[in-house]
Amino acid sequence: MNKLLDNIDKKPLFIIGPCVIESRELLETVAEELVRLRDLYELNIVFKSSFDKANRTSINSYRGPGLEKGLAELDHIKNKYKLPVTTDIHEPYQAEAVKDVIDIIQIPAFLCRQTDLLVAAANTGKIVNVKKAQFLSGEDMVYPVQKLQEAGNRQILLTERGNMYGYNNLVVDFRNILTMKAHGAPVIMDCTHSVQKPGGGKGVTGGNREYVPYMAMAAKAFGANGYFFEVHPDPDNAKSDGPNMLYLKDLEKVINSLL
Repeated sequence: MNKLLDNIDKKPLFIIGPCVIESRELLETVAEELVRLRDLYELNIVFKSSFDKANRTSINSYRGPGLEKGLAELDHIKNKYKLPVTTDIHEPYQAEAVKDVIDIIQIPAFLCRQTDLLVAAANTGKIVNVKKAQFLSGEDMVYPVQKLQEAGNRQILLTERGNMYGYNNLVVDFRNILTMKAHGAPVIMDCTHSVQKPGGGKGVTGGNREYVPYMAMAAKAFGANGYFFEVHPDPDNAKSDGPNMLYLKDLEKVINSLL
């Protein structure tokens, strides 16, 4: 079993970083703060950022630097700051491409039923973190788990990120945390994407970052094994998911409330 999953029932896993790779300067600014918090609170932290945002609302939205350049940046962060790293993949061939750099392969919510993508991720032998789709229940997530297990991989995380119950809005049913834990996988709460307003910002996704700390505390009450936060030093000017990202300066207060 990967050491990142050791004692996850007792010591939460924190997956944190900017939504998309914008620049090395941004990645290093965030990584430096994560290392400070890791050392101060003895945290189990994984650095997250995306090399490609393949599901942006508008074709004109920034997507990222692409696979090759993005992996180089994540490898730089991993080696310089001694942080494990995660990123999302969107096509099966990308699983093999990322496996030598990435410690946890993330499956986007919209793609969590894609069998070929799940099997390709499973075949890398890496931890696979599957985000629950906005249109699925916690019960439904047993099937992605079965697909990964049938492919020979039992290093699985499931992530709750809310459900679409109306236009441009998400609602979190925290019972899903308990339901998904019953599938035999640790459950992470995505505290920032769960406050999104998908497509609700005139060609971009809106959100309510002021609710993020409350999402985290509610998830803790329901027994979440970890927390996912997207952060940025200036989220109002971020290139992706700004309205739901935490200010980097506010991260410590939120983490401290969970410990």
